[in-house]
Amino acid sequence: MLETYRKWRYRLVPDHILGEILSKRWIDNAIPFTALLLLLIGLYVSLPGFYSAYALGDYSRQFAELGLVTLALTIVMLGGGIDLSVGSIFAVSNFVALYCVHALGLDPATAFVLTALTGIVCGAFNGVLIGFMRMRAFLTTLVSLIIFRAIVDILLLKHAVEISSVFPESELWAEIGEGDLIGIPYTILATAVIFLFTHIVISRMRAGWHLVSVGGARRSAYNAGINVRRTVFFTYVVSGLLCAIAAYMYAARLASTGAETGMGMEMVALTAAILGGTSLGGGRGSVAKALLGGLIVLFLSNGLIQFGIQGGATALIFGLTLLLSVIVEVRWTKNRTKILNKVYVSPAYSALPPAPATAADSGSPYAQNNRLREVELIGLGDVEGPEDVILDASDNLYTGTRQGDIVRFFAPDYRRHEVFAHIGGHPLGMAFDKEGNLVTCVGGMGVYAVSPDGDVRKVTDQTNRSLTSIIDDSRLSLADDLDIAHDGRIFFSEATKRYDLHNWPVDALESRGNGRIVCYDPRTNRTRTVLSGLVFPNGICMSRDNKSFLFAETWACRISRYWFDGPKAGKVEVVIDNLPGYPDNINRASDGGYWLALVGMRGPALDLALKMPDYRKRMSRRVSGSNWLFPNINTGCILKFTETGEVVTSLWDLGGVNHPMVTSMREHKGYLYLGGISNNRIGKYRLSDADQAWQGMKSYWGDMR
Repeated sequence: MLETYRKWRYRLVPDHILGEILSKRWIDNAIPFTALLLLLIGLYVSLPGFYSAYALGDYSRQFAELGLVTLALTIVMLGGGIDLSVGSIFAVSNFVALYCVHALGLDPATAFVLTALTGIVCGAFNGVLIGFMRMRAFLTTLVSLIIFRAIVDILLLKHAVEISSVFPESELWAEIGEGDLIGIPYTILATAVIFLFTHIVISRMRAGWHLVSVGGARRSAYNAGINVRRTVFFTYVVSGLLCAIAAYMYAARLASTGAETGMGMEMVALTAAILGGTSLGGGRGSVAKALLGGLIVLFLSNGLIQFGIQGGATALIFGLTLLLSVIVEVRWTKNRTKILNKVYVSPAYSALPPAPATAADSGSPYAQNNRLREVELIGLGDVEGPEDVILDASDNLYTGTRQGDIVRFFAPDYRRHEVFAHIGGHPLGMAFDKEGNLVTCVGGMGVYAVSPDGDVRKVTDQTNRSLTSIIDDSRLSLADDLDIAHDGRIFFSEATKRYDLHNWPVDALESRGNGRIVCYDPRTNRTRTVLSGLVFPNGICMSRDNKSFLFAETWACRISRYWFDGPKAGKVEVVIDNLPGYPDNINRASDGGYWLALVGMRGPALDLALKMPDYRKRMSRRVSGSNWLFPNINTGCILKFTETGEVVTSLWDLGGVNHPMVTSMREHKGYLYLGGISNNRIGKYRLSDADQAWQGMKSYWGDMR
């Protein structure tokens, strides 16, 4: 009964969803969005008429100004700085706008240009001191706050009466302040355009990526070649410009200035930015966060006014709100990774049948032997991590390395070698197409092709996104093996879409079915997923009927066949359903069968633990990853099986002397060439009963070239 409960509980309750939600970048917006929603509901219930049409119009004009100042401060904070002078820049710019229109009689367009230049100059003053002279942002902007405020006070003494005594007759000036389009104020429309443009720059353009990089890790950004000083400088310039635009809107709306203009705005904007989720430490924030924070502060301040709370009480409430926001932000930033690590790993229920016997005297087709003890070694110490091996029509041998290279060993003795191509990531499964291009899966990068001359090009690095997936599974995370159909379609396996190459033990711990098989069609240049929900698919081999392929599911210990053409198209058939170890690459044999690598052997402890997801979950939370139960890959073997799934040959090296683990093998002219992702060598094993003229490339393309 307990096992039945576990089976259905972990099948019906998707534990991994919580972790995937918490891993999303937009989860930071959930808290401010919830706070805004509760605030809006509370104001609606307690203040009848709060959302009248007139009130909403007034709120939107206020937000046009507050939102831009909040966005200005958000941009500076994204770059790892702080700007306490936004209120003073707002006041200076407001004075310039009013003086230009009221005292000088300039047209609103010219006044806008001069106001914007004022904000840019003020921002550049901060940017030079902080960005280029490397002064501390807090102290510098505190000083500039005092300086700009003093300038405003001096100018008001001379020109306040001159400004207030004139009422400009410009209709455009009045329209900017009070006009609307079908009930929507022009100022809020302009603000929406600015917000949208800023969002595109930050999230989709190089300048935004540089900004986030500088704020998140300034030294790393510098080492990556980003001009850190220039980036910081422009954050303050943009901040000054946005404050000036907000001040221009404010001047057009109220047409007045005074010593109180902009006073305290820096604290209001800072509260809004932090409430929205922008990090004080830099590198984490967005336009959406600025929008949410600004709306919260806007409605909170108007709500307090309508409740009759003003003066010091309002300042006290905002101060306490800011304090609470900082506490939440600091605690969330500090503990988010810990929380995510505890809930992201979500083991599933998996019950494997008892493993077949492998003892030497068992009479089993998997019976142990030491036939691989006779393996010859190629490239000992010259390659690291040769996960797959393949030979061309000229008998040259190719393999990938951890250094991101594809190395070619020259026939006939394979002593001389060269770097055939440098790709960057670790090349895994490989196959030749009919033009002689070497196509390979690269962990974390996708599928790449190398021409016979060594030119590298990307084939694909993404597929269609699943409609039900929370994480963005369109990007390929761990493409690991492939094969090519006669019509050129490339079918490749992605072992897991939740983890990368170095975290395969975590996927083994989950055994959830995070993998899939993907097809790239060169005729349409489109990539799509053809099979999903697979348990670490790893190993694909085209059948000789050219209508199906065999594939391995490593943690499920089975081999299956998928029909992609013919009357059975779309169907999956199990070929071998209970292996004694964990299957990896599959390749053709000269006698019509197939070779299969077992990367490691099953053990009773892990088989039992697979039926206990709660136990594995506790292990992932309480025990260091180096001490987890995970598949033993120290000893593996090679099997040969027929089209019907009958195992006819097994090859072992029990002592691990020459080839301690196997992830792939290729038959070629009477020899079996062995690869192993944890090895520093390639193995060569003599097959006395094999066709001495058989080649893998001719088996695929011999009748088509």
